[in-house]
Amino acid sequence: MTLEYIKAAVNAGQTVHWANTGYVVHKDRLGQYLITYVPNGSCIGLTDWSGQRLNGEEAEFFISGSECDDEKSQDSQQRPDGQGRGVVPGGEVAQTLRRQR
Repeated sequence: MTLEYIKAAVNAGQTVHWANTGYVVHKDRLGQYLITYVPNGSCIGLTDWSGQRLNGEEAEFFISGSECDDEKSQDSQQRPDGQGRGVVPGGEVAQTLRRQR
């Protein structure tokens, strides 16, 4: 998604994510576009200081409810290169290691 497309989607009330559904793009009351990591509230600007370069790759942004989001879990979000976050070569989803008690 381009910067302009992301801003237009946010302004239209759509939920835009970066990398996975834990990150949400929003516009604050000052008019700044931010990426927030929902679990802990940490934020970063959508762009660098120039306002022209995204803090992330265009291919990593997606709208909630898009066809890719419906078919894939947040951990296997597809990218144009055929890989995704949490996807190992060959297309299998990587399993989270859990501490055993």
